[in-house]
Amino acid sequence: MACRDLVRGEAAAEEVRVATGNGNIVVRHLDLASLFSVRQFCSEILQTEERVDLLVNNAGVMMCPKWMTEDGFEMQLAVNHLGHFLLTNQLLPKLKSSAPSRVISVSSMAHKGGEVDVDDLFFSRRSYTPLRSYRQSKLANVLFTRELSRRLRGSGVSCFCLHPGVIRTELGRHVQTSFPLLGALLSLPALLLMKTPHEGAQTSIYCAVTAGLESKSGAYFSDCAEKEAAPEARDDETALELWNESCRLVGLNPD
Repeated sequence: MACRDLVRGEAAAEEVRVATGNGNIVVRHLDLASLFSVRQFCSEILQTEERVDLLVNNAGVMMCPKWMTEDGFEMQLAVNHLGHFLLTNQLLPKLKSSAPSRVISVSSMAHKGGEVDVDDLFFSRRSYTPLRSYRQSKLANVLFTRELSRRLRGSGVSCFCLHPGVIRTELGRHVQTSFPLLGALLSLPALLLMKTPHEGAQTSIYCAVTAGLESKSGAYFSDCAEKEAAPEARDDETALELWNESCRLVGLNPD
């Protein structure tokens, strides 16, 4: 379990140990907002783990103010895309040697209507709004999965992305301040319509363990079924441009 908050991470790990009887649960620190943290985590995994059979990219921040990371990146794109981009690429040697293996990236239906501006990913020239940035980052997840799948064709590593549903978690903590009206709508009646975390995990689990899914590498899923991503998420040219710019930002060779 790769967690930013080790205290809460260890508490969650203990819940898993008690519920499953499996004591082989390890918690390690990972802050997706820090390239240093990502590299440090990956170095430890590559040195200590014999295999990486499955990587679930599940960290996220939603509709926060325009914050910048220690690397000078806009927070939502940094955490939701760039951190996962570096993490996945650093672990690719283990994923390939462990094949058949899978990479699962949790996106959102919010990718629809999103726009990835490769020349202004951090809103230096465009006007920033929390929702606009969130949509860009979630669209980046789908485009990343598409390009990663193309590059890994024949390697035995399959890639999937998904919309988990609207879930009762702390992900929406910034909505109240950024969008008071929307926050009011997320009151008790609306909360009753949301998925529980257990329900929200099901599509990730489906993509992780369903046999025979390899032929659908690069696909987008929702409610444990393949769905068609938005047209902007099926743009191979933008996917390649985003890949190359992401490599430049995190210090990787595009090839």
